[in-house]
Amino acid sequence: MKALKTVRIILAAAMLLGITALLLDATGVLRHYLGWMPKVQLLPAILALNFVVVAVVLVVTALVGRLYCSVVCPMGVFQDFVTWISGLLFPKRKFQYRRAANWVRYIVLALFVVLMVAGLGSLAALITPYSAYARMVTNIHGTGLPLVIAIVTIVVVGVMSFVWGRLWCNTICPVGSLLGLVSKYSLFGIRIDASKCGDCHRCEHKCKAMCIDSEHKCVDMSRCVDCFNCIGECKAGAIKFSRSTRPSRDSKEIDDSRRKFVAGSVAVGAAMAVQAQEQKMDGGLAAIAGKQVPDRRTPLKPFGARSLKNFSQRCTACQLCVSQCPEKVLRPSTKLTSLMQPEMNYSDGYCRMACTRCSEVCPAGAILPITKEEKTAISIGCAVVLKDNCIGCGTCARHCPSAAISMVDGKPAVNESRCLGCGACEYYCPARPMTAIYVEGREIHAEI
Repeated sequence: MKALKTVRIILAAAMLLGITALLLDATGVLRHYLGWMPKVQLLPAILALNFVVVAVVLVVTALVGRLYCSVVCPMGVFQDFVTWISGLLFPKRKFQYRRAANWVRYIVLALFVVLMVAGLGSLAALITPYSAYARMVTNIHGTGLPLVIAIVTIVVVGVMSFVWGRLWCNTICPVGSLLGLVSKYSLFGIRIDASKCGDCHRCEHKCKAMCIDSEHKCVDMSRCVDCFNCIGECKAGAIKFSRSTRPSRDSKEIDDSRRKFVAGSVAVGAAMAVQAQEQKMDGGLAAIAGKQVPDRRTPLKPFGARSLKNFSQRCTACQLCVSQCPEKVLRPSTKLTSLMQPEMNYSDGYCRMACTRCSEVCPAGAILPITKEEKTAISIGCAVVLKDNCIGCGTCARHCPSAAISMVDGKPAVNESRCLGCGACEYYCPARPMTAIYVEGREIHAEI
């Protein structure tokens, strides 16, 4: 049974290192080998309508508990790493059983669902585990608000993990709360044989989820994350990972209000899935200092996003596409309604037609996969000319890859039916501080 812990640690370390390497890989090579890792994360899979992944996660949770939280979720593995460090620094530290703060768990989960249904996914994504971890990795070397959010996340999750183990996972994390509703009745889990227990409390003191009540010889499986630390600590062999033979303490406390909550959550989840399905059908040179970013009425979203609505509803702001963009065109938004969700900025580059990297790595379906050929037939925006700023150099016309710009009487004229919105004109325009031409986004991407 001790081998379970060793296997779990090896798999968890591989997942954490793989996702971290993918997020930090600027070459784009690792996406061919590790691109599947973000796509098996639960929330991105739900938003991408990847029913196979969702079904596998739920079935595994129903069978063996929250193994997902200890192996697949990078934020969960990160918490384990911090807890391990704290154990090395304070070897006499002991965890104590605490009753579940269910009122916090389910209020946060309900608020999360409401924000998602209301279309405020960028705010809800601040506490989703995969996205939060990805922002920590990709934005820690950034600036401004993204850096602040990354630091705050590291400090909050790090301190909670250092002192209280998996408290964040079992009170704040919506994925943990959702899976807890399933794992509560898992077929297999940590069980205590009262006839063998010597009341040493070693299992309770090593339980980072603080879910083992050694006094009453029971385990709260809604919070247990299958770390298997307790099994190795029990010298009497009273703890085993086995099939359930009797209800846990918490299962005796289930009442009609809990059943109604679960039923309501299922109903809301179904509504989210239906809404997601509807959304799915919607239809260089060195940078020159001093360029002012235009105030676009409609933000630019990547090729493959289909529409502003589809992108906003599905994007978990994990920053994977940002880290993979070779031209550094994608940047986190600082607007409240789209906080940390990527927007396109052409100050330091433009979206080249030969690149489809962001559409290949998006795990949530916010950016759907497209080919290079398909990309040349999609318009995400249209160039707008500010004639008073124009110096008549013709640079924009020369660099337009779709020949959508021509010079008329010394000024650029844009053929809207040909403009892709790639931003080459805006990037190369020498006018300062505001360029004489910029790209305005489209709410619904058009085919040309």
